[in-house]
Amino acid sequence: MNTIGTQLKLTFFGESHGRVIGLVIDGLPSGLIIDEKLLRQELLKRRQPGSESSPRQEKDDFEFLSGYQNNRTTGAALTVVIPNTDQRSNDYPETLIVPRPGHADYPAFVKYQGHAAVAGGGIFSGRLTALWVVAGVICGQILGGKNIRVISHIMQIGAIKDPAFDIYNVNNKLLKTMENSAFPVILTENEQKMREEIQKAKSIGDSLGGIGEVVVFGLDAGLGDPLFQSVESQISQAIFSIPAIKGIAFGSGFSLAEMSGFEANDPYQMKTGRVVTTTNHNGGILGGMTTGMPLQYSVVIKPTPSISILQKSVDLKKMVDADLEIRGRHDPCIVPKAIHVIRAATQFVVLDILRQRHDWDWFSL
Repeated sequence: MNTIGTQLKLTFFGESHGRVIGLVIDGLPSGLIIDEKLLRQELLKRRQPGSESSPRQEKDDFEFLSGYQNNRTTGAALTVVIPNTDQRSNDYPETLIVPRPGHADYPAFVKYQGHAAVAGGGIFSGRLTALWVVAGVICGQILGGKNIRVISHIMQIGAIKDPAFDIYNVNNKLLKTMENSAFPVILTENEQKMREEIQKAKSIGDSLGGIGEVVVFGLDAGLGDPLFQSVESQISQAIFSIPAIKGIAFGSGFSLAEMSGFEANDPYQMKTGRVVTTTNHNGGILGGMTTGMPLQYSVVIKPTPSISILQKSVDLKKMVDADLEIRGRHDPCIVPKAIHVIRAATQFVVLDILRQRHDWDWFSL
């Protein structure tokens, strides 16, 4: 299934080397003015940052096919398409008779009986993450009207680590820097160190992964539901739709295994008339519901599987072992791109969760 959401329904369509990729958002209010300048900026400058990214250069222009006229949403399903203009399908010969290690080639070959589009990864390609950015910009506009901010940053690339957000010591300047940066890190000196790590991997035909962190500020307590519609469940479903995501941890995550109950619990206190906690080990979520503290989680992004180093695989036609040398244009590290996609997906989920409690009048559109 290519659809996600409850009150908002989001559907993706298209493939990496097809004519277009696109999305349909059903459930948006009428009369919304979409910031098209911001949308172009997010697609071009933040999802394609730096010389380390893939040589594939898409203009990422977009077109509204339905649900938008006279610069406002109509209330009908909003359909947006992005043309694919920089295609080189010859980089992906007959394959994937010899499946690429780390890619979806082999399970897709089995599932779709050899008929899956393989050029550029088809539906499994990171190319489709541009659609998350479109959805995120639209949903982020609405969230901004309620002073809800979704912030993301690169917490690790290779061996270089950036500190986690200290939610008790944040200021508006830092948040704006994170929102506007193409390569968001808390310690500015880490950007150059991370870029150097990426270049080292690129120089030998290898790749790197990393960790990204997201924090959502401004959510009230009691959002979400227990069990199957928990806040963690809804976020995780969206985040794992992003290629290369291999892990998610809320709050202190796996470090909770090393703590005692006394250490892991987040004590309550009153502060300026609000119930708050003195720590945030649980990431602002308990029982599947928000606590009113910042929602905080991190994700693991695996190294780009397309590398130019000779690798071992199999020939599915001859059913024998085979060597594989991958051609094409590939990122030595997708973390700088992925962090913006993760933020965008979170914006969509947060708005969908808010709509489960509030009608559009609450948003003061």
